Amino acid sequence: MIERIWTGHRIVVIVVSAIAVMAILAAGLLAVVRSGGTPQATATAAASATFIAEASVSPSPTPLPSPSPTFDNSPTPMPSGWDYSDLDGMPAPSNLAHSLPIAVMVDDNIIARPQSGFTSASIVYQAPADGGEDRYMLIFQEGSATDIGPVRSTRPYFVYWAGEYKAGFGHFGGDSVSLLKTIPSMAKYIYNMDALSGDSCPYHRISTRISPHNAYTNTAALLSCAAKIGQPSTYQGLPDRTFVDDTPVAERPASASITIPYRTGTIGYVYDPASDSYLRSVDGDSQIDPASNQQVTARNVIVLFQALSYFNEPGHNARPVVATVGSGKALVFKEGRVIVATWKKTSDTALTRLYDSSGNEIPLVRGEIFIQSVPIGTAVTYQ
Repeated sequence: MIERIWTGHRIVVIVVSAIAVMAILAAGLLAVVRSGGTPQATATAAASATFIAEASVSPSPTPLPSPSPTFDNSPTPMPSGWDYSDLDGMPAPSNLAHSLPIAVMVDDNIIARPQSGFTSASIVYQAPADGGEDRYMLIFQEGSATDIGPVRSTRPYFVYWAGEYKAGFGHFGGDSVSLLKTIPSMAKYIYNMDALSGDSCPYHRISTRISPHNAYTNTAALLSCAAKIGQPSTYQGLPDRTFVDDTPVAERPASASITIPYRTGTIGYVYDPASDSYLRSVDGDSQIDPASNQQVTARNVIVLFQALSYFNEPGHNARPVVATVGSGKALVFKEGRVIVATWKKTSDTALTRLYDSSGNEIPLVRGEIFIQSVPIGTAVTYQ
């Protein structure tokens, strides 16, 4: 089998052994994810490749073929009183489809795994954090979770992502210097629910894990607390994304996989054509959500290559800074295929948008979105 490696400047062709190919194709496919309705989306089949985005985007290398698809986004009929959810395009009762999004910071220290709440989230972010670790932000709208956590502190770039949805924002403090400036500057774009600043009503500690990896919440507590402290109950009508229904099963590729390295664990996705979803793993083990006892899956996987730097805060490790404003390389995975893309975010509060090589905004498939922010130069492998 031929494998192409894109280094950012050229494509290198190497031979992959048949044994390796068969091992990849033998990866287990489990679980069924939320599915959409009448499918119409098509995109470029993912070739076996390793993508390494570099800081310079000009001159552009010749990408793997990714012609712009055409989409028929005709609405699928739904029951009376239902609508498409704002964040992930899934059908839901209207009161849930347009409820206040709530973002929650979740720990990814090794001893905090397995974490709870993933299978109910509409959007999940993962990005580098302090000490070589990474951290998650789960955003909920129509889904409900009986447990979410462990809940941990935030960093400014997560606040900016939460501001894209004008979400309630659940966390246990953050880096004291920059966060004290960031939270007030974003007061019109998030509804702060900081456990260390008096907004602790939705949180509780569990006895089966040690502090600080034992703070938890749930969607019912978050929504009840939001109402109690005077936050709105509905989505505030910010710009949203375009979603399409699934392609027919016969048109989906038989298999595909993605590997995304972080310093404290490698994230894997294996495409399941039957459910039109990606089964998620951490360091080779299937990621199971204890809150639902289900495999964690994604309908869309978006990799953002973003500059990572650090600043020194007195008394702490070097604090990370992810450059979320501007533009850069991206990979958009959906329905077993990949689109080599460009991400753009024009301000701290603007929605991060994704464009194909022709400059067209890329629609996503209805369902859960995983957004993986990685440093520029990270080697993301996919087949």
